Amino acid sequence: MKSQQRLTAGLRQASAALSHTARTAGARNATAVHPARPAAAALQPRDQALGTRSHAPKCCPGSPRSFSTQSSRRSGASNPAMAFPCLDALETRSATLQVKAQRSDSSGPEPSYTAGATHNYHCDEPLLLDWGGVLREFDIAYETWGQMNADKSNVILLHTGLSASSHAHSTEANAQPGWWEKFIGPGKALDTDKYHIVCTNVIGGCYGSTGPSSIDPADGQRYATRFPILTMEDMVRAQFRLLDSLGVKKLYASVGSSMGGMQSLAVGVLFPERVGRLVSISGCARSHPYSIAMRHTQRQVLMMDPNWNRGFYYAGVPPHAGMKLAREIATVTYRSGPEWEQRFARRRADPTKPPALCPDFLIETYLDHAGEKFCLTYDPNSLLYVSKAMDLFDLGLESRRAAAARRAERQKTFDAHPDRQSAADATSCSLTLPDKPYEEQPGAATAALDDGHTIADPVQTGSRPPEDLIAGLAPLRDHAVLVMGVASDILFPAWQQREVAEALRLSGNRNVAHFELSEEQSMFGHDTFLLDVKNVGGAVRNFLG
Repeated sequence: MKSQQRLTAGLRQASAALSHTARTAGARNATAVHPARPAAAALQPRDQALGTRSHAPKCCPGSPRSFSTQSSRRSGASNPAMAFPCLDALETRSATLQVKAQRSDSSGPEPSYTAGATHNYHCDEPLLLDWGGVLREFDIAYETWGQMNADKSNVILLHTGLSASSHAHSTEANAQPGWWEKFIGPGKALDTDKYHIVCTNVIGGCYGSTGPSSIDPADGQRYATRFPILTMEDMVRAQFRLLDSLGVKKLYASVGSSMGGMQSLAVGVLFPERVGRLVSISGCARSHPYSIAMRHTQRQVLMMDPNWNRGFYYAGVPPHAGMKLAREIATVTYRSGPEWEQRFARRRADPTKPPALCPDFLIETYLDHAGEKFCLTYDPNSLLYVSKAMDLFDLGLESRRAAAARRAERQKTFDAHPDRQSAADATSCSLTLPDKPYEEQPGAATAALDDGHTIADPVQTGSRPPEDLIAGLAPLRDHAVLVMGVASDILFPAWQQREVAEALRLSGNRNVAHFELSEEQSMFGHDTFLLDVKNVGGAVRNFLG
C-alpha cells in the first residue's frame, strides 16, 4: 500500500512538472493523474478530472488515449478534437522518468550509457585542450581485435562516427554485434589475421570515455556543461596517450568514416611520423556550412527542451523529447532521397485511416522510430559537445596556426599556475550574440547570383581547393591516403572528398587513391560506410594490403 501511495504521489508531481513541457510543445491536453492507474497508463484527459465526459474522437477509433471533447452542439465546435498519441507517449515517458528521479538517489534517472564491457585507459597527466580548457585526468574506453605483433607495427586505429561506441565488433566479453561487424575479422576489410585493431570511444562521449556525464574529480559532481569545448584534434591527442600506454610508436594505419574520417586525417596532420597509411571515408578536411547548419539545428531543438536545464539534468528528467527530434533531423541527412523513394514512396502506415498530425506516412514512422531508439541511449550533452567539435574542424593552415598559438599561450598560463582547475579564463567560456542581426557579407554568393551566375560544385567545375587547405594538408605529402565518397551523400557531399584528394595531390602527395561510389552503386547516402561491405570494405582491404 505504501509503495502504491508513493507511486501515486510521484505521478501527481510528474503531471504537474509536465504541464510546462506540454504547453511548450503546443499540446492542449494538460493531464491529471488517476490514483489507481500504473505509470504507463496514468495520464488521463484534464476534463475527466473536472468531471467532464470524455469521448474518443470518431476519426481515430481505438486510440490508446481518449481525448475529452464535447459534442459539436454542446461546445459550439464544428469538429471533435484530434488525438495525439505521439505526444501522449512523450508525456508518459516523462512521467515515468520523473517518478524514477523522485525514487532514486542523486544520480537521477539518466540512463547508464554503455555498449557493454570494454578496456579502460586512465590518464593522470592533464590534457590541455585547443580552446583553453583542461582535463586534469581522463578515461578512454577502448576495444581491440586481432593480435599485436612483436614490434607492435601492425596496429590500426579505427575512429568512430559521432554517436558510436568503441564496440565496432563483437568480443568475448561482449558478444553483441558491433557497428562495423561485417568489416572486421579474418580476411575482411580490417583483417584480424594481419592487424591488431584498436577502437576508442572519443573523449566527450558517454560510452566509458570521459565526457559531460562523467564526474569532475575537482568536486565530485558531474561535469555537465562545465565540460570544456573540444576539437577533433583534442580527441586524437587523447587517443595517442592511449597508444603511448600500449607501447605503439607508429600506427600501420588510421581508418575512419564520417567524423572518424575527419579524425583520421587529423592523425596524419598532428602525428605524421607516427602513422603509415590513412583512410578517410565520407569525411572532409574542414566542416562546411550545410553540415554545420544541420548540427546547429539538432543542438537547438535539444537545448530548447525545458528538461535540458542548461545541461544540468542528471538528477532529473533528461531532455528525451529534444534528443528524439535531434535524432530525427540527423536521420534525414544520413540517407538519400532515391533510397527513401524505393523504401517508402508516399505510402502511409495505415491508408484505411484518415490523415493524422502524428507520424502517418511510412517515412514519418521511420523517423519516429529512429528518434525513439536513440533518445535514451546517448547522453544529450555528449551530442552537443561532439557535434560542436565537428563544426570546428578545419585542417587549413591558418586555422592550425591559430590553434597552435592559443595552445602555446594557455600552456604558459597553465605552467605558471598548475594548481588552477582550468587553463581557461572566464571570458573563454562566455559567448555573446552579435550586436546586430545577420547581414549579408561582402562577396557572398548573392552577389554572384545577382550577376546572373550560378553556384556549382567547387571541385567539379575545375577550381582549385583553397590554398590554405593545400598548405594545411602538406604534412601528409609522404603518406598513402585512401579517400572515399558517395554521390548520394547529402551530409558530406562527394565534392568534399574530391576536395581532400585534390588538395593532397596539389600539396605534393603522389600516393592518393580516390574512389567515389555513384548513385547506381549506392543509394544509401552517408550511411553507405556502415552498409556497403563490397565496395567500401573491398576498397579498404585492397588499400591496406
